[in-house]
Amino acid sequence: MQGGPTGSPGGVASGAGVDAGSLAELRRRRLELAERVAVLTWDLGGLTYEMAIRDHYRLDVLAQRAAELQKADGELGELERLLGAAEAGVHGQCRSCGAVHSRGAAYCWRCGAPLLVEARPSVLASDAPTQVRPAQER
Repeated sequence: MQGGPTGSPGGVASGAGVDAGSLAELRRRRLELAERVAVLTWDLGGLTYEMAIRDHYRLDVLAQRAAELQKADGELGELERLLGAAEAGVHGQCRSCGAVHSRGAAYCWRCGAPLLVEARPSVLASDAPTQVRPAQER
């Protein structure tokens, strides 16, 4: 598996939610990753069994395969969070590349841009202090 998910999940439709094309792409990618995780799990188990019956373990090979499985499983978990959030209406969109992201994500999974914006106090338009007028007496 190379890098992150391939494909472009799309954007947000009218700020209300993820558009149908984007959800379809995320669901397609989730299915692909679920199948890949299943195959990698099966292969890792088979490889371990074959090494055990021959009493010859290659820990470097097992670690490499386990890392590949862990990476695909992490990617699958993020896509499942994205889909769950999109279906619940809780999500966002990267300002740099337009990729959707799950709630609470600090950085974009596609481009790495920071997603959280620092809150800064707004500056008054005039430099002069605002004068408070005393209440009129009745």
